[in-house]
Amino acid sequence: MNIPRRRFLQFAAGAAALPAASRRAFAETYPARPVHLVAGFAAGSASDINARLLGQWLAERLGQPFIIDNHAGAGGNIATEFVVRAPAGGYTLLYASTAIAINETLYAGKLSFNAQKDLAPVASVVRTPVVMEVNLDLPIKTVAEFISFAKANPGKINFATVGAGSLQHLCGEYFKMMTGIDMVPVHYRGAAQAIPDLMAGRVQVMFDIVVSSLSYIKAGQLRPLAVATPTPHELLPGVPTIGESVPGFEAGGWQGVCAPSKTPAEIVDRLNREINAVLADAKLKARLVELGGQPAPGTPVDFGKFIAAETDKWGKVVREAGLKSG
Repeated sequence: MNIPRRRFLQFAAGAAALPAASRRAFAETYPARPVHLVAGFAAGSASDINARLLGQWLAERLGQPFIIDNHAGAGGNIATEFVVRAPAGGYTLLYASTAIAINETLYAGKLSFNAQKDLAPVASVVRTPVVMEVNLDLPIKTVAEFISFAKANPGKINFATVGAGSLQHLCGEYFKMMTGIDMVPVHYRGAAQAIPDLMAGRVQVMFDIVVSSLSYIKAGQLRPLAVATPTPHELLPGVPTIGESVPGFEAGGWQGVCAPSKTPAEIVDRLNREINAVLADAKLKARLVELGGQPAPGTPVDFGKFIAAETDKWGKVVREAGLKSG
C-alpha cells in the first residue's frame, strides 16, 4: 500500500510522539512509592533540618513519603557516591550542599565519581548566608579595621572553622586571598565547639553560617562585622556586607536536590516544579528564613550553572591555599 508523503510524515510524527507522551504520563504518576532523600551530614545539622522540612512538604504535595537517609562522613562524599550509584528512577535523590563543589578539588584524585557529570541538578532550595564575627574583646568594629589589625599582626590572628575543608574554613582562606592578610585556621569538630572558644577569645574571628551564630549575636556575645551576601541580610539589620570593604567578596552555603545523571528529564522537571511550588509557599519561606536561609528557586539549568560556578570558585581557593583532604 502506497501512503502519500504528507500522510506518512504525519504518521511518523505521531508515532515518534508516543514515547514522549508515555514519558510525560509516567512523570505525572511519579512517585508511585516512597522517595529517599539522602543527606550527607548527621541528623540535627542545618542541612538535615532543611532536608526534612522540604521532604515533609513534598510528601504532602505528592502523596508519598520522602524519607531522609543520613549517610554522613567524608565531607558528604559517602552520600554523594551512594546516590551516584543508585538506580536513576527518581526514587533516590541527593540533598546536596556546598560540599560537592568544594570536594571536587579538595579530594582530587580520590573520588570515584565526578559530581558535575554523575549527578543531574534538579532544583536549588536555599542559600545559607555567612557572617564574619569576632570576639568582643577584640578592639575591632569594622572589616576595614580588622584588615588593618591583621596586617599589623601577621600570623597572630586565629580563625575558627568547623573542620578542615569546611565552608567556614574556605571562607577564611578566601578572605586571606582577597585581602592579603595572614591568619591561622583552628579546626573544630563543629560550631558547638568553635563558638565557645571564639567567645572566650581563644580564637579571634569566625566566618560562620548565620543560623549557627545568630542567637549568640543577638545575645551580645559575639560582634558581627559583616555578612558575606551581596546585600545586607534581614536577620542582621544594620550589619554591612563584606563586599563594601573587600570588593567582589561574596561567599555562602547552599543546598539543593540532585539525582543520578541518567534520571529521566520528565522526572527532573516534575520534581523541579514541585520544589519551586513548595518554596513559593509563604509558611515554608518564613520557616527557612527563620532557620537562617534564603529560599532560592530556579530551573535545573540554572542550578547546574550555579554548581559549576561554585566548583570553579572554591577550586581556586583550595588550590591557592594548598589544601588537600586527609
